[in-house]
Amino acid sequence: MFSRAYKTVVTVPPLLWVSVFLLVPYLLMFCYSFWSVSPSQIIVHSWNLDNYKELLQKTVYWQTLLRSMWIAARVMLFSLLLGYPLAYFLSFYAGKRKDLLYQMVIIPLWVSYLVRAYAWKTILGSDGVLNTLLQYVHLTQHPLDFLLYSPFAVVLTLTHIYTPFTFLPIYAALEHIPRNLVEASHDLGATPAQTFWKVIFPLSIPGVVAGATFAFVLSLGDFLAPLLLGGPSGIMISNVVVSLFGAAYQWPLGAAISLGMLVIVVGLLFLSERLEKKWSFS
Repeated sequence: MFSRAYKTVVTVPPLLWVSVFLLVPYLLMFCYSFWSVSPSQIIVHSWNLDNYKELLQKTVYWQTLLRSMWIAARVMLFSLLLGYPLAYFLSFYAGKRKDLLYQMVIIPLWVSYLVRAYAWKTILGSDGVLNTLLQYVHLTQHPLDFLLYSPFAVVLTLTHIYTPFTFLPIYAALEHIPRNLVEASHDLGATPAQTFWKVIFPLSIPGVVAGATFAFVLSLGDFLAPLLLGGPSGIMISNVVVSLFGAAYQWPLGAAISLGMLVIVVGLLFLSERLEKKWSFS
């Protein structure tokens, strides 16, 4: 249908863009991970595995990575617990208010990430809205220290930020479920609970997997929320990478950690794709 010249004009620009701004930086990061930094703070282009050996030998990196994965797992769980019921309600029970409620769900995506993070910092602070309210109603006698600069604050903030990303694929999956299957289930005498567990939920699993992947991967790579609200106990692996590329000037070690995170993320995306294909339906 289209000439070869037209296909070339259409495909070359995006391929060039991806190559220059995605593949080339990944290649540079891969090279840096095998280099080292001299005592005079000069990057030495000598190929070695010292950075990866340091990652395996120092437990602080493994502990930070496991803490980051644990925080990301909790964000994923809470995002699913919030996003799925909301998507289910909008898809099956919202009626004429569906479009309005859908817009209200995605409106937070129009607000800057920093604004939302600072809003939670204002709410959870020692003199913030929540502590002031708790003391006003005499539920507490002094500000609760664990509300801010803790893993709790990081999980809460990331859950608020990434729940819409979990909601959207679940809602799309629920919208694509043929309603005649639901009606057939009711006609055959199934209760609403049986219809949900036997028909609706299995058919929505691809959306659940996609939403869970979004929440986990985005939370794992986040560094602003831990920086603003995490404190020493809420530091995540991305904060370590930022520090290594910044004040520490350990670009090779930061590149090695980044490459390890990239392998983990690609593995999760590959697993997610396999699961989505397994549970998808025509």
